[in-house]
Amino acid sequence: MPKSNRGSTGFQSAEFEPVYEKPSKSQRKRDMTALQKLGQQLVEAPAERVKRINLPENLRAAIETYRAIKSHEGRRRQLQLVGKIMRELDEAGIAVIHKAIESWSGQSKAETAAMHALERQRNRLLTQDTALTEFLARHPQTDAQHLRHLIRNAKKEQAEGKPPKAYREIFQILKQARAESSGQTEPMEENDHA
Repeated sequence: MPKSNRGSTGFQSAEFEPVYEKPSKSQRKRDMTALQKLGQQLVEAPAERVKRINLPENLRAAIETYRAIKSHEGRRRQLQLVGKIMRELDEAGIAVIHKAIESWSGQSKAETAAMHALERQRNRLLTQDTALTEFLARHPQTDAQHLRHLIRNAKKEQAEGKPPKAYREIFQILKQARAESSGQTEPMEENDHA
């Protein structure tokens, strides 16, 4: 039995297909949702970070109002207002906000990595005798006697199962030393496996 050619014209052309000048309604809704999520990231971010971004005054005021509202429904409506204000921004303004939020995630990753390096250094100070000498050579401004005392107390605390007060103090001293010697984010990393 021969195959029928129902619906097949043999000639296809895009001549009669509609050409849309504007984005579809679905695309506009996706764009609005993306801006709403961007606004949510702004309102959930710490206030000092948001202050550093060059935002329009009405958007900044809406974010501050959101933070002052306590009720769930009020926050939801205020977040929609933040999204509406963000839809009024031009592409350059949205790009500035995107860039700032992306830099926050990289910045927090760098801060976390630096804290982990300080923790490794603190553990090294407690386990290796040469680590203190190396640390003092790199940071001569540190009070050596106080640091030795804290190391001794931290070892004693660990042995007796006491709260780690000296252990935390050592971390603060290492953090302060890292801040004073600018440019050196991960001290003593090359000798970590010694």
